[in-house]
Amino acid sequence: MKKFGFGCMRLPMLAGEVGGSGVVDLEQVSKMVDLFLDNGFTYFDTAHGYISGSSETAMRECLVKRHPRDSFTLTDKLTGNYWQKQEDIRPLFEKQLEACGVTYFDYYLMHALTNELYDRYKSSHAFEEVLALKKEGKIRHMGISFHDKAYVLDRILKEQPEIEYVQIQYNYRDITDSGVESDKVYDVCVKYNKPVIVMEPCKGGALADRLPDQAKGILNALHGGSPASYAIRFAASQPQVFMVLSGMSTLEQAQDNISYMKDFKPLDDTERKAVGEVVDILHGMNTIACTACHYCTDGCPKKIRIPDLFSCYNAKQMYKDWNSSLYYSVSSEKAGAGKASDCIRCGQCARVCPQHLPIPDLLQKVAEEFEKGDKKA
Repeated sequence: MKKFGFGCMRLPMLAGEVGGSGVVDLEQVSKMVDLFLDNGFTYFDTAHGYISGSSETAMRECLVKRHPRDSFTLTDKLTGNYWQKQEDIRPLFEKQLEACGVTYFDYYLMHALTNELYDRYKSSHAFEEVLALKKEGKIRHMGISFHDKAYVLDRILKEQPEIEYVQIQYNYRDITDSGVESDKVYDVCVKYNKPVIVMEPCKGGALADRLPDQAKGILNALHGGSPASYAIRFAASQPQVFMVLSGMSTLEQAQDNISYMKDFKPLDDTERKAVGEVVDILHGMNTIACTACHYCTDGCPKKIRIPDLFSCYNAKQMYKDWNSSLYYSVSSEKAGAGKASDCIRCGQCARVCPQHLPIPDLLQKVAEEFEKGDKKA
């Protein structure tokens, strides 16, 4: 199996949106799937909550119905939002099989585990339930995806030795981030000899198409590939990593990723030095570490498009451009959605944020930047 996987959280949408609500562009996804398979890649990663449920059905239409089952590897996840007790797990799992059009999943993950969520999975006997599904042949491999501190992962792997692999956020920006602890989390995986799947190698596009010009110039001077190539190859260069996921949203992104991962080469010393210089630049900027996963938006009572507003704020900090304010309006009032100042601080967004961002506080910061003339801000 090649070291590169197709992440299905940010599929192309007919409305032009990525990862949020809307209709998946099945024609474009089918072309991306075909290109991916034609170049020897097989790993696809979806989840029940991705794109409000449309990711799984897109895999059914674009992958499962069009290619032999033994030609691809499909991963799905047990997401905490969709079940309350052990008796709910099997019906949900069967619903996922049906949505994807398959009779088994190659990999199945306990999704987005944190310390609090792990306690719930443990007390509800979710691990036992998933192991039973594995014994029945409906799951080939069981693992977890993880979004917490290293000591929490150490506890989980100590208590659940049946976990076969761990999916973690790992990129060159986050390895020194005290909130994410990518480097320490990775070291725990090494300690327990668990193969690592990397998510967010480009940090939701922040290390690909949203790098500031100064940082982008350092990578362009290498004349070796796109900014995304250095981020993905950085993650794939780690010895414990067996799969790096990319949430591809266009055919062009798929072509670019395939060009350097088909015959993967780890970063050399010159490339690593350049990446280090980029990290120094990014650390000096006052930006919000949002990856645009959209977990926060589904339950927002004010329908605030939180990742979009954070993106506007980050663009303003990085580029000091005039049109960030325009896009802020486009992403809020003109879209019929809430402004940052509409936040009622219910906290549901912060509870589900994989980055553990204090979203209500950050929305206040965004409101102060873009709504200076608004008394509510």
